[in-house]
Amino acid sequence: MAMSSFAREIDAVLDAAEGKKTEELLITYKGVLYPSTLCCAETFQALDTMEVRKDDVFLAAYPKCGTNWIEHILNDLTSAVLRKEVPRIKHLQILEFGVPEKFQKIKSLPSPRLFTTHLHYDNIPKAVLGSNAKVLVLLRNPKDAAVSYYHFYNKNPGLPNVSSWDEFFQKFMNGEVCWSSYFDYALAWNKHMDKENIMIITYEEMKENLPQGVKQIAEFLGFSLPEEKIQSIAENATFESMSNKSQETHGKFGPILFRKGTVGDWKNLFTEAQSQEMDAKFEECLAGTKLGARLKYDKYCKY
Repeated sequence: MAMSSFAREIDAVLDAAEGKKTEELLITYKGVLYPSTLCCAETFQALDTMEVRKDDVFLAAYPKCGTNWIEHILNDLTSAVLRKEVPRIKHLQILEFGVPEKFQKIKSLPSPRLFTTHLHYDNIPKAVLGSNAKVLVLLRNPKDAAVSYYHFYNKNPGLPNVSSWDEFFQKFMNGEVCWSSYFDYALAWNKHMDKENIMIITYEEMKENLPQGVKQIAEFLGFSLPEEKIQSIAENATFESMSNKSQETHGKFGPILFRKGTVGDWKNLFTEAQSQEMDAKFEECLAGTKLGARLKYDKYCKY
């Protein structure tokens, strides 16, 4: 099977990254780290001029919380409703990736357009947040997100290698990673989760009952689909199914992206002291919040 255009595109990005020195792999924009092979200041500036349609759909997710998984489901749902395969151009879909000229191309994309972002709430274009466009917010328990992010850093030539899990853990806790602090990210969305055009989903909920999760997303988007279609979209979105096709869909990025797809992998890396440190951080930041309750921290993050 031939590689997708995105797979060829990402292979070129990874090849370019391999020639860079460690200090050249990251840029800082407004105090936040981003990968230099994918992001540039000019694109961030151009984001503010983006025109939003009322039927646009946005997926907002902290890194390593299942972004590609839910994006895949959204693409399949959209194609099912339109009854045709919708061509997706990845660097156009992810708001902060690519060059500023892409916003001209975005204008010509057919509706409904699907966009993805890892940006903090405060850095998402005001046109998005001021519109009635649907925003799906995806989060994962912070311990598994941290472990997945650690492996992603060390497997991805576009990010600097980290010498040890202990080093990465401290960077994660201090928000010294690309797209900054998990806890700041979650806290910002907690303030807005009751808005009717915003829906929070968690990685763990989707793992527990994928068909039900797909159905809830479809209902949120106003998509009416028969049960058998929901079921087939869910079957097409299992970790095994996506991982098996990853060479075709994501090229060299496939093995970097699809590692385990499990819940509870944090227990293989966290020390008791690290576990307690994150427990205390969660207690300080998210305990007692609506979003904190949705993350079911005691279920997924305690021994």
